[in-house]
Order: sequence, then structure tokens, then C-alpha cells
Amino acid sequence: MICPMSEPQTPAHEAANPTLLRLIPSTAERLIEVGCSSGALARDFKKAHPQAHYRGIEIDPGYTELAKRHCDEATTLDIQTAPPEFWQAQRDRDCWVFGDVLEHLANPWAILKQVRGVIPPNGSVVACIPNMQHWSIQARLSVGDLRYEDSGLLDRTHIRWFTRQTIGELFNQAGFTIVSGTPRIFAEPMRDRFMPIIRAMAQAAGADPRQAEADAAPLQYVVVAQPT
Repeated sequence: MICPMSEPQTPAHEAANPTLLRLIPSTAERLIEVGCSSGALARDFKKAHPQAHYRGIEIDPGYTELAKRHCDEATTLDIQTAPPEFWQAQRDRDCWVFGDVLEHLANPWAILKQVRGVIPPNGSVVACIPNMQHWSIQARLSVGDLRYEDSGLLDRTHIRWFTRQTIGELFNQAGFTIVSGTPRIFAEPMRDRFMPIIRAMAQAAGADPRQAEADAAPLQYVVVAQPT
């Protein structure tokens, strides 16, 4: 995970995001994961693709050591202060992975533009990004209950926020086109109670209530983007 050093790190995890794993192109041969945590995603990807070379980047030295169990290489580095030499050394990477990382960066637009400058034409970026339009955030905003937490959508180390629409803009502005993706929607018993209200707000705003309802359900989006 990539977090500001003034804040505690999001705890390392040993379980890979199955949706993120599924959307990594099977043709990827030389991957780099920014914020690789314990290396769980590398572990599971290399089980199916042992010939792939998997490089991990971590800001926390302790997590880097964990990731070395599964990555071919793991390096402690803050991607936000990486020198030009780092970027030049990544020109052979045909897949960049950001699993719940971009929202922790001060300028994810700039980082993706840096990636765009070195990624090969057939390369891809795979990212999982939290959804700020989630129904629970809208409900909490309605009563002023927007308080940071240790994990989840309001993780205190999140410093950027995105919705389905602005995720597309993020990648487009960096020179990428989203070519596939999927929302991550979980069983949430309280959700149906708030959906009529969300539809009504969208209608009052002159927007499509059905789209507003659909956009309020995902907890996260996983997308695959390619250079434009």
C-alpha cells in the first residue's frame, strides 16, 4: 500500500483481490505492482503464470520483506518521489497494477502520466479504485457523519476520491482509455433502504435515476486501461 508517511499504513493482507487478479491480462509477461503489500497478488498470479516476471514496489520496508516471498523483485520506494532513473528502468513492464493505491497518492494524474511515458503500446494498467458515490457515503453525508476510519471507503490514508465518471476522466487525462472493467458489489442489507432516496435526488438534479442507483451500488471499480 502507498500511504503518506505521517499516517499509519493500511494493514498488510494475505488475500488477493480476486477481481483484480481476474482482470490482469493473461498475456502480461513483465508486471509491476505499485503498493504490493504482502505480495498476495503476485503469489496468485504466478501460480497460473510462473513464467511471468513480477516486480513489486512498496513504501513500507516491512511489507517489502513480506512481498519478497512471492515477487521476483520487491523494492522499498515511494512512487511519488521516484527519480527519472526509476521510470526509465520500467520500460520493459507491460502491465502496471494499482490495487487500491491511486486514492492514496497526492497526484495520481501525474503518476499515470509517468506510466504512460514508459509503458509499451501494447501494455495495460489494471487498477482497483474505491467508489466515493457508494450509497453508504451518500447516506453519511446526508447527516454530516463523514469521519475518517482505519480502513474502508473512509480510510484515513485516502487523499483522493473518485466515482465511475471521474475514474474514466483520470485515465483519459493521463493518456489511457479504459477498455474493460467491473464493479465490485457486495451483499449489503441496508442498501435497498437508501436507493429510492438516491433515485429521487438524481431525478431532482435532472440526472438519470437508474444510472444513479447503479453507480451507488459498487464499493470499488476494477478497470483495465490501455495507452490511447
